[in-house]
Amino acid sequence: MDYEAILYDVQDRVATITLNRPERMNAFSDELLNEWADAIWRAAKDEGVRAVIVTGAGRAFCAGADLRASGAEDRVLMADRNAGERRNSLRYSVHQVPRAVQYLDKPYIAAVNGAAVGAGMDMASQADIRIASDQARFAMSYVNVGLIPGDGGAWMLPRLVGVQKALELIWSGEMLTAAQALEIGYVMKVVPHDDLMTEARAFAMRLAEGPPVAMQLAKRLVYRGLDQSFVEGLEAAQAAMTIVQSTEDSREGPKAFREKRKPDFQGR
Repeated sequence: MDYEAILYDVQDRVATITLNRPERMNAFSDELLNEWADAIWRAAKDEGVRAVIVTGAGRAFCAGADLRASGAEDRVLMADRNAGERRNSLRYSVHQVPRAVQYLDKPYIAAVNGAAVGAGMDMASQADIRIASDQARFAMSYVNVGLIPGDGGAWMLPRLVGVQKALELIWSGEMLTAAQALEIGYVMKVVPHDDLMTEARAFAMRLAEGPPVAMQLAKRLVYRGLDQSFVEGLEAAQAAMTIVQSTEDSREGPKAFREKRKPDFQGR
């Protein structure tokens, strides 16, 4: 697929997806959503990619639904449509991005450069790690237009900040500064705006040097463990360990330690 609404770049085993509708604060369009989902699948299948960064062009990370676009009331609010016509309105549009993310075993890092509001905050919440510019802002602003979190935010946010804080943010639509997002544990770190991509790339490149099979299986264990009993988590860990113990990387790590050198993990 050729991309027009996003930019896609791979360097040093790190793929960077840049939402590229700065004139609309990277608000959703069908084109952007289709390309974003495609880029995630592309990175997932590329063995030369070990970590993925998503960020936005211009002053926003993502403003969510484009409520100012022509025909927005019909496209976003589904005015004059019955329930039967609305039943797949999210599944085959905005939901294709979080569905793709759920199958991305590799580290997925959001470099939040500016406003992440409404579904844009949901999209940031889907990342494994969030690094924020000091100019970043966050809001679950659905309530301001009489809607609910429609892109997985009601599932993800309580797992990130707890039920009480999640409900406060969802019900109030309160705007958080980057510093406030850090205080509640929503972002991993806040950096000066001009240093954002340097910091995000350095972190991603460090992860990309790790053993990919072990890292990908560990990610599966963490996320699946959120909906498993402890015993089920132990059984899943046993199965995953059986796989990683058979890899060349599991031998390279101890060997490099004994030889006092940096390991060279090949993903095999």
